Amino acid sequence: MSGGDHIHSGTVVGKLEGEREITLGFVDLLRDDFIEKDRSRGIYFTQDWVSLPGVLPVASGGIHVWHMPALTEIFGDDSVLQFGGGTLGHPWGNAPGAVANRVALEACVQARNEGRDLAREGNEIIREACKWSLELAAACEVWKEIKFEFEAMDTL
Repeated sequence: MSGGDHIHSGTVVGKLEGEREITLGFVDLLRDDFIEKDRSRGIYFTQDWVSLPGVLPVASGGIHVWHMPALTEIFGDDSVLQFGGGTLGHPWGNAPGAVANRVALEACVQARNEGRDLAREGNEIIREACKWSLELAAACEVWKEIKFEFEAMDTL
């Protein structure tokens, strides 16, 4: 890879789902200098990127505030999270939608840094953050029923 700064990596949640292990393998391939072959993670041969800079993984496609705990757990700090409709669909407008996403992200990062289990406690973490952000509370109400039900196409 030469010249890339970001690429869509799959999301695991939302409408552009893929298998978790494949997505995590691809994310590692983008970030790490050296990756061993691991077919169970979709890495078909060893890659030695030497000193090439990493590439930021991008997650998008049907993601909203309720997905933030999973996105934080999967992608960590070095990623691009593109909330199109998850921002623009806020009932109060674009700016409150952006605030809701940022508050959800900060709550999840803080919880992770405190050692909380995002996979198990994610919804509770978001509900707690709603107590001090009306923007997040409104977004949570909008997105509470949104679920994409289909089989992942990106499988091994």
